[in-house]
Amino acid sequence: MSKKIKVLHSGEGYNLAAKYYDEKEKYLNSFEQNKLLPMLGDVAAKKILDVGAGTGRLSVYLENRGAEVTALDASEKMLEMLKRKNKNIKTVVGEAENLPFGDNFFDVVAAAFLIVHLKDPAKFFDEAYRVLKDNGIFVVTNINQKNPPLVKTGKEEIIIESFYHRPEKILEILESLAFGIEKEFFVKEGENWINQIIVAKK
Repeated sequence: MSKKIKVLHSGEGYNLAAKYYDEKEKYLNSFEQNKLLPMLGDVAAKKILDVGAGTGRLSVYLENRGAEVTALDASEKMLEMLKRKNKNIKTVVGEAENLPFGDNFFDVVAAAFLIVHLKDPAKFFDEAYRVLKDNGIFVVTNINQKNPPLVKTGKEEIIIESFYHRPEKILEILESLAFGIEKEFFVKEGENWINQIIVAKK
């Protein structure tokens, strides 16, 4: 009889997986094919919120290019790993659907590999809109993941709760919240899309 694999909420799951997460960096980067970061342009002196920052794959890159970065994640352990890489980045443990920041505060909100863990991205998108300054930029990725992968934790493998979102639905939600869609790019393998990258403007 095979052992049942635990399915955990992202905060709990990534706390267990934090120590091993960076082993997947090349794999995660492959979903973006160097398209995401150039879409942000010059980030020097910009206030950027990286939501679902994890161990800092985006945050460290942005801070190294002169941005004032705040990294938010549901996993305290993931943010501890981030702090070891760059102490200049402000870290905040929190949930995407209830951002602990004031209105009109950030120039850019970025969220890569996040909404796959949100059942209803609209709540997060609404929060992103609220904390962005007027004309602020929201960059979000939507990976095509109908079957969540096994995640290494050391003792065992787990599954972190995830949800599939149709690309057209994501655009529909953003536009319903008054975001203007600036760019949309699909990373593909053959005829199949594997990641939708969107740049939207408040």
